[in-house]
Amino acid sequence: MRVINHEQLKVILGNLPANPRIVASGNFATPTVLLAAADSEIPEFRLNMLGAQKGIPDREGITFESSFVGPGMRRSPRLSYVPSRLSLVPILFRDHFRPDVVFLHTSSLRHGTVSLGTEVNVLPAAIEACRERGGLVIAQANPNMPYTYGDAQIQEHDIDFLIEVDETLMAKDPSPVGEVAAEIGARIAAQVENHSTLQLGIGAIPDAVLAALVNRKGMKIWTEMFSDGVLDMVKNGALDEDHPLTASFLFGSRELYDWLHLNKSVQMLRTEKTNDPAQIAKQAQMTSINAALEVDLHDQANASFVRGEVYSGFGGSTDFIVGAMHARGGQSFMALASWHDKAHKSTIVPFLTENVTSFQHSYVATEYGLAACFGHPEREQAKNLISIAHPDAREGLTGAAREMRLI
Repeated sequence: MRVINHEQLKVILGNLPANPRIVASGNFATPTVLLAAADSEIPEFRLNMLGAQKGIPDREGITFESSFVGPGMRRSPRLSYVPSRLSLVPILFRDHFRPDVVFLHTSSLRHGTVSLGTEVNVLPAAIEACRERGGLVIAQANPNMPYTYGDAQIQEHDIDFLIEVDETLMAKDPSPVGEVAAEIGARIAAQVENHSTLQLGIGAIPDAVLAALVNRKGMKIWTEMFSDGVLDMVKNGALDEDHPLTASFLFGSRELYDWLHLNKSVQMLRTEKTNDPAQIAKQAQMTSINAALEVDLHDQANASFVRGEVYSGFGGSTDFIVGAMHARGGQSFMALASWHDKAHKSTIVPFLTENVTSFQHSYVATEYGLAACFGHPEREQAKNLISIAHPDAREGLTGAAREMRLI
């Protein structure tokens, strides 16, 4: 590994082959210095990121690639959406979308290693695929990035060039939980027993579930990502201290990052491990909680498309739904508010007209209750789903169910 400055970085990037594919740290660990240099020095390149945030380079000559579309790429005419479950993205890098360059946002050097910190995810696989074809791995090392363990630790010999930066990480303080989210969270939490293992995402409903679980005992976390909600569980002694909190990436407050730094009770693993349905199925009383945009009377959920256009992607929800359903004592919850205020329509619909993201959940949860789905005939599923729809939608859903011969 060679430590370089900004001018040397520009020379290196200016000598890359035409139209290289750059895989960069995604979500909330954007390597802004490296991307800015690429923007200025490389006329054309393909930028592959998961959950890219606003502020990334965006101009003619840059083609976006993503299997989980964030706000920085959403609705771009230059977006190439690559459908894939998150657990399979490493195979895309290995066999189909091989990186020429990998941009990392890491911690400062520590004992001959850096840490991927808050964003491990698919990056170890990208590094391996890139090095296999003789590409470059370039890191921006930031003292503000927490040093995390597990697969986050990268040996310096796996990095070609490192540039030292000092920039504030993207952070977000917890937001107040509204009444609808709190009601949904309480309904889900009531079904979760002590010593269960949790998978939760980011947002009001996961935060509400965790807030309602702070007095549980022996809880475990095996998840794709987490946020500040786990801090209250730690402070209240709700987590099983004998089992490390396992995740692949995270986003939250500076307090969360400070707690995470050099914390050996947290293991940050690569996506192939955290999102492997077989590994998920081995977790005790695995409980998967995910959100959807809409669910139909066949218990099919759309969590990725809006008006025929990709909004996000499969992500890891399908991995965890399958894993949880195969776990002994496992259960899968799909959560959503019953009414879409902006569109002024029900989120429980007769039949999806958008793409199906997942199906076969233990329960679908709204503020009006829990609809038991898996293990019930399709007519019971439909009846249960209608019962948790917004009251203004139930009559129409009942009529549609009759036409569909579900009633």
